[in-house]
Amino acid sequence: MKWLIASDIHGSAYYCRCLAEAYEREKADKILLLGDILYHGPRNDLPRDYDPKQVCGILNNLKREIICVRGNCDSEVDQMVLEFPIMADYALIAERNTMVFATHGHNFNCEKCPPIHSGDILLHGHTHIPALEKHPDFTYLNPGSLSIPKNDTPHSYMTLEDGCFLWKDITGKEFQKHYI
Repeated sequence: MKWLIASDIHGSAYYCRCLAEAYEREKADKILLLGDILYHGPRNDLPRDYDPKQVCGILNNLKREIICVRGNCDSEVDQMVLEFPIMADYALIAERNTMVFATHGHNFNCEKCPPIHSGDILLHGHTHIPALEKHPDFTYLNPGSLSIPKNDTPHSYMTLEDGCFLWKDITGKEFQKHYI
């Protein structure tokens, strides 16, 4: 199974359309969204083409393909307009012999690690910065942000297929790789 993994759309219709195009281009089976779907948050500037209603339409058309976790900017009001579940704090994905703990990053993160086994993966967004960090007991991965990247990083997402995580910019150009 091929996953397209993205985080922090923050209501950008432009980057949500880019996500839908990447999903088609990648021929992915599922989309894993790591939260912060509709609202831009008080600390962020408005992203390009900020239009949460359009984002709802784009994502609702893909609702059967989406697994989503709740970000700190997501609320019950957002759940009322999105036709797929967004309120779970985490999702678990089994990939080979490794468990991937997918969350947004505001509750569970490297400093406040969830109960995972040695060798497992902590996958979260929230920081808007792509990351690959090996810790003594786990590996931390972050796809970065689709719409509001920070620290001069690209607008990005990642894929997971056959034990390989690939980080890509919004055009599909690969810039980092990690094998389980």
